[in-house]
This record gives sequence, C-alpha cells and structure tokens, in this order.
Amino acid sequence: VDIAVDEILKLNLDIGVYEFMVKAAAVSMKTVPAVNASWMESFVRHYKNIDINIVTDEADLLLADVAKLGLSDIRSQLDDDSTASGGLGTFTIMNLGMYGIKSCAPIVREPQACALAIGALEMRVIPGDGGDEEFYKYSTMCTATLSCDHRVVDGAVGAQWLKVFKDLVENPVQLLL
Repeated sequence: VDIAVDEILKLNLDIGVYEFMVKAAAVSMKTVPAVNASWMESFVRHYKNIDINIVTDEADLLLADVAKLGLSDIRSQLDDDSTASGGLGTFTIMNLGMYGIKSCAPIVREPQACALAIGALEMRVIPGDGGDEEFYKYSTMCTATLSCDHRVVDGAVGAQWLKVFKDLVENPVQLLL
C-alpha cells in the first residue's frame, strides 16, 4: 500500500517517521489481533503481547510489548544497543528505505505470521482534491508491503491490517495519545 507521511512531517517533532510506523504497526495489531499470531503445526496461537523484531543492517532488535510504549520510548529502544536480541517476537518490520529500496516483499520468519517492509520516502505527484483547480499536488510517500503466512492470516485479514496501518500513519495524531 502507498502511504502519505506528510502529516507526520508536519508535526515537526524529534521523533522520526520510522518510530511512528513501528507504533502504528503495534496499534494495528491490537485492532486486528489475528495478525499477532503464530502457526504451531496443528493450531494457531494468538498472543497478548505485541513483540516486534526490527531488522537492521547490524542486528535484529526486539522491542517488547510495543503497544504499551510511547513514541519516545520506541525511539530510545531503537537507539539502544542492548535491545539487540536473538529472540523472535510476534511480528517483523524491516526498513529498506534507508537503502533507497522502493518496495520489497519480505520473507515471513516462522513461527511469525507476518512481516512488514517499509520502502524509501519519496516525493510523488498525486491527484489533488480539485479545489482551487488543484488537479495534482506533491506528497511525501512510501510503499509498505505486508507478507502473510496464509495458514494464519489470509489476504482479507492482511488487507484489513494494512488499511488500519495506513490510516494511522496518515493520521498520526492518534498515535500521540
């Protein structure tokens, strides 16, 4: 899904776009809890805590119970080397935008059910709303791709999760509360 991040940039906070996306992913998992699950060979296990692996170029970071963290807490943990862990959370996020990659289909790591890839932020021309003869406008956008293990999360549930995620990122004030 293509997502506009203009509203995050307008907030002019010391918190980056990526921190908002991590928080939006966690809140989306609370809204669509079927995504916070694992295939266990003969049944699906649903989790209460939302533990997110952040894939970086140096090590995987494990952020525990992200839904309860504020944006500044997420920022601190992303900057803290002690969050590096061999442990596997319930969801994975990889930021490929830092390498200029526009989009990618991430590989789901078992037993997780989903993985999210975030592409590069880029200025794009999009349709305007037509007011004041605004036929097009510029927007800072990125592409987010969700891969799902269909034994746990089918395409309809994955699409529902992506819709919630996009709505949260495009309306970030909801994440400040």
